[in-house]
Amino acid sequence: MENETDMVQDGVQFDPGFIKHMSAIVPNIQYVYDSLNRIKNFNQKKQQFKMYYPKIITLLETYMSFYAGCILWGVYIKTIEHAPLLNNLCYGGEYSEEETLSEVEFIRNYLEQMKKDVKYYMGKDFSFNPEHLKILDAYKTFLIANKGFVATKTTDDIVIPESFNIPSEDELEIICDKINEVDSTGNLKELLPLVMKVI
Repeated sequence: MENETDMVQDGVQFDPGFIKHMSAIVPNIQYVYDSLNRIKNFNQKKQQFKMYYPKIITLLETYMSFYAGCILWGVYIKTIEHAPLLNNLCYGGEYSEEETLSEVEFIRNYLEQMKKDVKYYMGKDFSFNPEHLKILDAYKTFLIANKGFVATKTTDDIVIPESFNIPSEDELEIICDKINEVDSTGNLKELLPLVMKVI
């Protein structure tokens, strides 16, 4: 990474640029179901669900990719010693495990709901990628190990769960390059294959 020395002098960003590519999942899913609930006619409901379906899938995949990116970034910056973490919005908060995990639990529960809804509205079997479930579980473990990052002030404070694999220097370089790339392109899905080497 070209400007790593400059970056470390000031500190490293808590978020390397993922968040600008995100659209909040909980309100978006709630909006879909609020819209469906306003429709009385079942055939119209089916049509509406079919219309929302690709958007829901994209939203879920984006979140799996975001969680993958958070894990990869955490593993990468842990190797940079004593660097202050910049713009950690969680820092100084009060840790509540329930609150910290609420979004992950929402997605996990929604995936079960999605199976029923796809069957009900579209007559199809829905199954989610098992790798994505693995990412959800790994991200949950990462959040718990770091207590929601409320006390994470420097890279030294980051806790990498024992179940994670630590990448080699070459792999870390690839991770860093790919994170820089997706920061520009917004194509977070490209992080998914990399995270499977860590979790």
